[in-house]
Amino acid sequence: MNKDIFEGKWKEMRGQVKEWWGKLTDDDLEQVGGKWDQLIAVLQQKYGYTREQAEQEFEGRLQEAKAG
Repeated sequence: MNKDIFEGKWKEMRGQVKEWWGKLTDDDLEQVGGKWDQLIAVLQQKYGYTREQAEQEFEGRLQEAKAG
């Protein structure tokens, strides 16, 4: 999934993102607002990921969701 598709599907994905990363609050998700870079930054902050780790984690979750 590319960034444009992610941003377009944010409202659909928001609940799933919160399931995947339980530390994210509704305020965090409001801040993200469907912006890929914002989500990566929040994951870094909340989970202590490097940027690369956050991107890999997110891509992995998307692949699992597609397969399932």
